[in-house]
Formats: sequence, structure tokens, C-alpha cells
Amino acid sequence: MKRTLLASLAAGTALAAHGIAGAQPATYRLDPSHSFVHFEVMHFGTATLRGRFGPLAGVADLDRSARRGEVSLIIPTRIVSTGLPVLDSRLRQGDLLASSEHPDAYFVARNFVFEGDVLREVRGEITLRGISRPLALRALGFSCGTHPVLQREWCGGDFEAELRRSDFGMSFGLPLVADRVRLQVQVEAIRD
Repeated sequence: MKRTLLASLAAGTALAAHGIAGAQPATYRLDPSHSFVHFEVMHFGTATLRGRFGPLAGVADLDRSARRGEVSLIIPTRIVSTGLPVLDSRLRQGDLLASSEHPDAYFVARNFVFEGDVLREVRGEITLRGISRPLALRALGFSCGTHPVLQREWCGGDFEAELRRSDFGMSFGLPLVADRVRLQVQVEAIRD
């Protein structure tokens, strides 16, 4: 169920964001080579620590004419990259991402907010370390068209959100490492 929900999130986000594709209900699958979650957190009050999770897996079912759908993303916490292997290993430990016990995080959404035909927000729930909390992804940009190589319908976009890591039991390093984490989600999905 988690895998289906996450896949639906990614695809639905792509479809819901823009009215370019056909108005019939459709299923989209994330392109793992172009789908990642980037994160930023203030480190010791001096500089921003950045990294990314991915590639993501996911699917979305979208009925654009009815402005409804379901999207699901699978975010592999065990595949975290900051550019520093020792830090990546530290982030996967039990008091932070707990990647051994929870190798994946999930985002599932069924509420798309439109302004006209333009997708503005995808509201759903993120599950991290087995703890679920509401999360809204704000659309920074989204469009659909025909994939230049595959010659199939293709959608993609950039989204942003914020969460507090302490809401998910990750209090290690507070307050030296900030509680607020900024997320930037990039997704591209291809119609089945």
C-alpha cells in the first residue's frame, strides 16, 4: 500500500500541475533519473548543510478534468548524499534517519489545489521513521508535453516544503543543527 501511494503521489503531482495533457484519467510513473528530494538545514548557525535523497520511485493517478487524483512517492532514506560519506553514514544512524529500521520515507497525497488550470499545491502526508505528519508541497513550476525521446506524454515540476525534524523524533544536535528542514522536490513522470 505504501509503495502504491507513493508512486501515485509522484505521478499525480506531475499530471495535476498543468492542464497540458489530455483530460482523461491517466497513470504516470516517475522517471527515477530525474526525480529527487533535496534538503537544506542550517548547521551551527553558520552555513547551510545540503544533500539529497533518491532516486525516487512513485506513481500518480490523475483525472485533471475532475481535478482529483492520488500521488505516492517513495523516498529512500538509505540513499542519502551530502557529498561527505562520513556525514551520510551519520545521517543514516538510529537517532537521525534510522535507515536500517526505516529504509524508506513516504509521501502520499489526494488533495490538489489549483488556480485555474495551474497546480499550486499538493497536500498530503509524509511518513518518516514510522511517524506520519501533514505536508504541503508548493508548486514552483509544472508543465507537461511530449517526451522528446520516448514520444509519450511527460510531466514534471519543482515543489518545495518545510518540516521540523523533531516532529519525527530526530532531535540529535538541536539547537546547533536547526530543527527546520527545507525540502525541494524535483519530479518527472511518464504516462503509462
